Amino acid sequence: MTETDAQPAAAAVASAGADTAAVGATGTAQAAAESPKGFRLFEGKLHRVQRGHGKTFVQGPPQPPPERVRRPARVAIMLALAHKIQEAIDRGVARDRAEVARRLGLTRARLTQLMDLTLLAPDIQEQILFLESVDGVEQMSERELRQIIRRELWGQQRPAWSGLRLQR
Repeated sequence: MTETDAQPAAAAVASAGADTAAVGATGTAQAAAESPKGFRLFEGKLHRVQRGHGKTFVQGPPQPPPERVRRPARVAIMLALAHKIQEAIDRGVARDRAEVARRLGLTRARLTQLMDLTLLAPDIQEQILFLESVDGVEQMSERELRQIIRRELWGQQRPAWSGLRLQR
């Protein structure tokens, strides 16, 4: 198709209705009659879809959206890991947090941040363990939880937790 041929084809596509469109020589819908300039026009139902940053037309109805991917939230995984580490220390598998940090390749400061999750009130920990990440979107971050951990008394943590949950 030459550059001069592309202009009438574009005009034919633009003048077509919403459900049907005339497509130039590269289209694959039902064949129609020859045009006077040697174009072959095709008619058929096309659906507009977005792929990346551009939009394009495809034959047939659009695909249904993929099923949502659900997995445990990152903070839930970190809390479970903190409990496993504490259990290993209690059983004597690891001598102390410093040894665990060396084995896991973490700094002692990062390990302390993880272990501080176990200082949350038990009911808050239970709710955290049931959190889910849907399609990679986390409900809350570990950093947000650290604000609650700073409150030493469980009675002070619960209102802060409720406030954090209401923000979401």
